[in-house]
Amino acid sequence: MDAAGEIQKVASMRLGGSMRGDSGSMWRRGDDVFSRSSREEDDEEALRWAALEKLPTYDRVRRAILPLGGDDGAGDGGGKGVVDVHGLGPRERRALLERLVRVADEDNEKFLLKLKDRVDRVGIDMPTIEVRFEHLEAEAEVRVGNSGLPTVLNSITNTLEEAGNALGILPNRKQTMPVLHDVSGIIKPRRMTLLLGPPGSGKTTLLLALAGRLGKDLKASGKVTYNGHGMEEFVPERTAAYISQHDLHIGEMTVRETLAFSARCQGVGSRFDMLTELSRREKAANIKPDADIDAFMKAAAMGGQEANVNTDYILKILGLEICADTMVGDEMLRGISGGQRKRVTTGEMLVGPARALFMDEISTGLDSSTTFQIVNSLRQTVHILGGTAVISLLQPAPETYNLFDDIILLSDGQIVYQGPREDVLEFFESTGFKCPDRKGVADFLQEVTSKKDQRQYWARHDKPYRFVTVKEFVSAFQSFHTGRAIANELAVPFDKSKSHPAALATTRYGAPGKELLKANIDREILLMKRNSFVYMFRTFQLMVVSLIAMTLFFRTKMKRDSVTSGGIYMGALFFGVLMIMFNGFSELALTVFKLPVFFKQRDLLFYPAWSYTIPSWILKIPITFIEVGGYVFLTYYVIGFDSNVGSFFKQYLLMLAINQMAGSLFRFIGGAARNMIVANVFASFMLLIFMVLGGFILAREQVKKWWIWGYWISPMMYAQNAISVNELMGHSWNKIVNSSASNETLGVQVLKSRGVFPEARWYWIGFGAMIGFTILFNALFTLALTYLRPYGNSRQSVSEEELKEKRANLNGEIVGDVHLSSGSTRRPMGNGTENDSTIVDDDTEVTQRGMVLPFTPLSLSFDNVRYSVDMPQEMKAQGVADDRLELLKGVSGSFRPGVLTALMGVSGAGKTTLMDVLAGRKTGGYIEGSINISGYPKKQETFARVSGYCEQNDIHSPQVTVYESLLFSAWLRLPEDVDSNTRKMFIEEVMELVELKSLRDALVGLPGVNGLSTEQRKRLTIAVELVANPSIIFMDEPTSGLDARAAAIVMRTVRNTVNTGRTVVCTIHQPSIDIFEAFDELFLMKRGGEEIYAGPLGHHSSELIKYFESIPGVSKIKDGYNPATWMLEVTTIGQEQALGVDFSDIYKKSELYQRNKALIKDLSQPAPDSSDLYFPTQYSQSSLTQCMACLWKQNLSYWRNPPYNAVRFFFTTVIALLFGTIFWDLGGKVTKSQDLFNAMGSMYAAVLFIGVMNCTSVQPVVAVERTVFYRERAAGMYSAFPYAFGQVVIEIPYTLVQATVYGIIVYAMIGFEWTAAKFFWYLFFMVFTLLYFTFYGMMAVGLTPNYHIASIVSSAFYAIWNLFSGFVIPRPRVPIWWRWYCWACPVAWTLYGLVVSQFGDIETPMEDGTPVKVFVENYFGFKHSWLGWVATVVAAFAFLFASLFGFAIMKFNFQKR
Repeated sequence: MDAAGEIQKVASMRLGGSMRGDSGSMWRRGDDVFSRSSREEDDEEALRWAALEKLPTYDRVRRAILPLGGDDGAGDGGGKGVVDVHGLGPRERRALLERLVRVADEDNEKFLLKLKDRVDRVGIDMPTIEVRFEHLEAEAEVRVGNSGLPTVLNSITNTLEEAGNALGILPNRKQTMPVLHDVSGIIKPRRMTLLLGPPGSGKTTLLLALAGRLGKDLKASGKVTYNGHGMEEFVPERTAAYISQHDLHIGEMTVRETLAFSARCQGVGSRFDMLTELSRREKAANIKPDADIDAFMKAAAMGGQEANVNTDYILKILGLEICADTMVGDEMLRGISGGQRKRVTTGEMLVGPARALFMDEISTGLDSSTTFQIVNSLRQTVHILGGTAVISLLQPAPETYNLFDDIILLSDGQIVYQGPREDVLEFFESTGFKCPDRKGVADFLQEVTSKKDQRQYWARHDKPYRFVTVKEFVSAFQSFHTGRAIANELAVPFDKSKSHPAALATTRYGAPGKELLKANIDREILLMKRNSFVYMFRTFQLMVVSLIAMTLFFRTKMKRDSVTSGGIYMGALFFGVLMIMFNGFSELALTVFKLPVFFKQRDLLFYPAWSYTIPSWILKIPITFIEVGGYVFLTYYVIGFDSNVGSFFKQYLLMLAINQMAGSLFRFIGGAARNMIVANVFASFMLLIFMVLGGFILAREQVKKWWIWGYWISPMMYAQNAISVNELMGHSWNKIVNSSASNETLGVQVLKSRGVFPEARWYWIGFGAMIGFTILFNALFTLALTYLRPYGNSRQSVSEEELKEKRANLNGEIVGDVHLSSGSTRRPMGNGTENDSTIVDDDTEVTQRGMVLPFTPLSLSFDNVRYSVDMPQEMKAQGVADDRLELLKGVSGSFRPGVLTALMGVSGAGKTTLMDVLAGRKTGGYIEGSINISGYPKKQETFARVSGYCEQNDIHSPQVTVYESLLFSAWLRLPEDVDSNTRKMFIEEVMELVELKSLRDALVGLPGVNGLSTEQRKRLTIAVELVANPSIIFMDEPTSGLDARAAAIVMRTVRNTVNTGRTVVCTIHQPSIDIFEAFDELFLMKRGGEEIYAGPLGHHSSELIKYFESIPGVSKIKDGYNPATWMLEVTTIGQEQALGVDFSDIYKKSELYQRNKALIKDLSQPAPDSSDLYFPTQYSQSSLTQCMACLWKQNLSYWRNPPYNAVRFFFTTVIALLFGTIFWDLGGKVTKSQDLFNAMGSMYAAVLFIGVMNCTSVQPVVAVERTVFYRERAAGMYSAFPYAFGQVVIEIPYTLVQATVYGIIVYAMIGFEWTAAKFFWYLFFMVFTLLYFTFYGMMAVGLTPNYHIASIVSSAFYAIWNLFSGFVIPRPRVPIWWRWYCWACPVAWTLYGLVVSQFGDIETPMEDGTPVKVFVENYFGFKHSWLGWVATVVAAFAFLFASLFGFAIMKFNFQKR
């Protein structure tokens, strides 16, 4: 009999009693919630357990006792029952977690202790891991100086050089740069280790080495062992989880789905085995565990569930519950905030069973209280359940720092200190450095090894200070007692027998292959639902094209009377095959965009590549049926193909196979190229070869013998042959037209004229070939994804100085004189009396000298500002009745010159919103209230000239250097009367102020990919605004994502700026004490957009503390605690509810508020002798200068963009050589009409392909530049025209070279007639054709919100241009209702020009006696006398598209803020 049934029976016998249970006890919180008072309840419980005990182990670990029904978990909806944990729904899981961990901060520890207690009670040991590393070394190969800059020239020489190195012909010019130098140590289980060190000290490399994930591009030596086992004895990727600092996620999945997928892939590790053993021992010892803990452990140990209780638990601990069902989002899709995305990256690894955690900078973008909470939860897990954790943090607040047990301090790739947190200060005091009182220890540790900051901490005043190098610290540590202890412990190897058998993972994947495949299938289905627009659009696009095709090849016009008319049918078939091929093109983008996430998950061993590639192929098949069906069912009978129903279904079947083949081809190209630009180019290339050798453009007999293999391997050839045979061997063609000339049927004649085999079996040969190619390409795609590494190189080039410095630090030499090394060395402090002013007290002469240009100090006041947006649809759907959602609710305040104001509040308080409203950066929404600049109402046009805005995301042109970025900004934003020398001096001063001198020639690069580090980018953002010499500067989170030292440098920059008398406002996330106290005033907001404090901070934040402590019920601040953290903690919504107050009401009733109101009133009256801001022009430079500046910047960007330009030239040359060899010497032959078709085919293919390649490859380039343009235009640097001008003009020389290279090679090899006139006409048409294609691509980006939509929209037109180009069907054959479009199609004009200029004046008769000239006029409708007009029209198209691009840039703004 069924065991579960038996349990239910026993339970229901007693059900009557359970209703009378004492329902009051359920409200008593505490450990006795479930020990109900009534006796029968206990009996019932015992009976249930007894029934559970009887089950076999397999069933026993799958069933748990849980409350039945009842919404509130322990409700009275029917007592408890036995539940299969496999079937827990979201409600039951949530209720279970609510009972175990109601508030993550408070209950997590109790919960974990209960878990541990249960395991300890039966004497099971938790597996632990001790990681040891000995003599680790790592070095990278880098290019030094300018050879590393990616210019078109360098990219060619470097590629050749690398080929030479590989063959051993050329010497290697790269130099090695040390990353880690001889580091050894031990990481103990059950201890939290904090990894500190300035940027570039090798933290990431060390973490990767410990996790066994070091890339092949680093030379590494030394050994890392886990419990004494070397890396080759187990699977490190699954034993240890490395959490990267880059957040790569699929934007279309929600947070919960992302974590659940990760949990399914990583499996449950040894949890299930442990649980069976636990349950066995409990049964033997007759122990009854806590029902909820039991249920949790059982549910968490079940693999293969779509949603696991563990996922819900991690979401809760990381504070992601509020956004669990929000999309993660990416640059295209609004999603969760940066801080939440960071936590998703962490959670993705925490849901797995890995025992050792290596976390790289997990706190970027989180406020300090969230960081504290996450680290605290991790600490409880590590301490209680015996994990191993190394966490590197950038700016740990003191309270977070105190959670750690051990500290590892890295500097320049060497370990300066490793050991208990308590001894670290003692070590530095032994070397003569002391940490001041109000200074976070973590910040002190990061600064004490740095040249700039070391001096202020020197504590031995009896001895003169000299710089202590890293090497000296390292040797001092080796003789310090902690260092000696570690060395002694490392000398004794770890006893392998003590290693728990379950500690190290030995299987490669966390779940069986079938499970992983199922997980991937589910995810792929989900993504297809979310991306359904793409598929709908693709089908729609095919439908539109098929409508055009069927009205163009309309059956009344399609005769079956001659071989020529058969050619038109072939054209219709060729077009169909081509359309179905091109339809797969969007697979390319879909594949490439998901690759970064795939590579991350593949390298973490989530799943093997095949389990990812199979769903992406199989699940697309149903869509193919719909897409192809749409095309074939619409066009087949309208065009008038063979009326036999068998032919109809055979065509449908063949088209299905072609679509599958095309899709897998493009997926393979995407997977092999791994980069959008390269993939686009390669895909066009493959299509081109397949098309030209496919047997339609060039008949088989004409293919040269050295290319005939290409004909036999081209999938298009098989497709074209099969579809032609299917049609032309049909009944309609089975007639003999002119028996005297030939007794073959018309169909066979047509097939022979085009070089197709007239045999019926070719249909099945072709169909089989399609299936074969599909399987082949999918297999190749899988292989590519299995073995290739992610695209992109991490480090490109370093400057000579940087390398010298790295090497000197290793050897302990000092570069340069330290006392003079920095203009802003702080003077050594007394014995720590006035140390709170460390950031402020720079040598004043720097700041006084700091600005050669004068400016007017301005104040900004705002009164009762409200900002609202239209209510989002999602909220309306949930029943919110209002039309508008108010984000700022009547905020008032003022910012004054020389005063540094911090704008603070928890995430979602509206800090950035307020800043955007004040700076005039909002593009949508409704703004009410008054904003005044020095008493005059704010006008955006003039305000942009006197204000600067440093955005949180640092957007800069990637291909220019730091100095060039500043020069560009200064050139366009300083008034015209500043001459270039003053300008350059001013830039130098700003670079000095922002400390960018050493980086002047560094390329900016793309964030997270290459170029500057986050903190250097931040300083560049500030510098770019400073060179404009503004009076008011807004900064959005200038210190987020920086470590303490970088943040101190940035804050020093900000402070220097304020000291020059400017008005500066910063929003700020998680300031350390010294950053927070560098501010003069604070503007604090609470969630919902209301202010709760606006006023001075006071010495040591005394004013702020006094204000909040005076509110009854607010807890007092602890000694040495960070006031910023305290202030955010005491003003949370939770605190408001607990105290029953509203902080904004309290503020509105305070005397402080009255003072502020008076001040605002004061500031909104203009001073007696002042005048409103006035500028004669909107921009500071004339339009001509703006055009020159934009062109100058574009020129640099293009020269340094090899993926775009070098690839383009390389490709054009290759295509030219290909065409030259394929159409060798066909240009002079004019005996048959087929010869003309061949020559025209070469022109047609070239124009279409090189054109389309230009068009697709220019789009990503323009899309990146456009983002920068939005920022620069909002900053008032230039208007839209100069930008468009620069972007358009810079294309001309590159296109000219491209067309010339192509023209010369092809013209010579195909053997057209060598007269100057004909040659230059050929060049002229090529140049302008390539130009209009390029500008068309730019225009598509200009008219659409993002680059994906642009590529979809522009590709829609390629198909139509292809149809009407005059090659597939000549203009005289086009039905009258479409003929107008032949005149509107640019490609048709180009072909007109090319054909007429070559053949339009040849009088030689062809083999049937017609002169060539007459044939061209009759068949194509091309007249030689029109040549001049044709040339004008082609040039006009280029001009039209360029102007439309300019117009689109001017009128449309797709940036939503």
